Amino acid sequence: MSRLRFLDIPARLESDPGGRGRAVGTLVLIHGFPLSGHIWEPQFVLSENGWRVIVPHLRGFDEGAAGRSATSMDDYAGDIIDLLDSLHIEQAVIGGLSMGGYVTFALLRNAPAYFQGLLLADTRPQADSPEGRQGRERMIATVRDKGPSAVADDMLPKLLGDSTRREHPGLVEEVRAIIMSNGAETIAGALTAMMNRPDSTPTLRQIRVPTLVVCGEEDAITPPAEAEALQAGIAGSALEMIPKAGHLSNLEAPDAFNRVLEAFLRRVG
Repeated sequence: MSRLRFLDIPARLESDPGGRGRAVGTLVLIHGFPLSGHIWEPQFVLSENGWRVIVPHLRGFDEGAAGRSATSMDDYAGDIIDLLDSLHIEQAVIGGLSMGGYVTFALLRNAPAYFQGLLLADTRPQADSPEGRQGRERMIATVRDKGPSAVADDMLPKLLGDSTRREHPGLVEEVRAIIMSNGAETIAGALTAMMNRPDSTPTLRQIRVPTLVVCGEEDAITPPAEAEALQAGIAGSALEMIPKAGHLSNLEAPDAFNRVLEAFLRRVG
């Protein structure tokens, strides 16, 4: 039995409005750093289209100071494989945002048979640059010295687009609260895992399942040009840009994000 905590939204069909419905398929959504599965709550409505939605909290996240930590993307990927096996899920559309994309690449390398389709949102395949690794090391020191609140202060202006911070201040505080639900060692472990992750660029040409790449037009961490390059590296993939959204495009512009994801799922299912 998997130890991974997760959210499980059963499929609902119009023909069975009060029951669990027969799922068209399973959608697995992997959250980014330094967040938790709660960022995917706006996507729970996709269950109304017959999709069972599984949202893991990666190891230690959403557990406060008692949370466990991981040290590699393979740790996170292994946890998700154990979860899918414990739920008897043989195939799913699997997607990740930001760090969740890095975990998704690890899943593709280690267990490609689980993929019915692939979603890559606001992420990149490359490993950290030397400058990026130095930034991770500084943030590890910061979170251990000053706690998650210092990480929230540093990350929020980068995670959310200008439009969101200007027009939706409540969402800024919501994201801050999600960051604060995580312990310092969980955050430090994720930083270590990101810092040491391999280059996934060679994995792109091995992808043979329907793939959707999504990016917020105001994403400052993985900007649109990187999403265009990512999509160009995956044969047959599609690219959708989300207006008035930054790095957390699914949370900042959920209606637009859900429209493009729903259309993709119709093609895959």
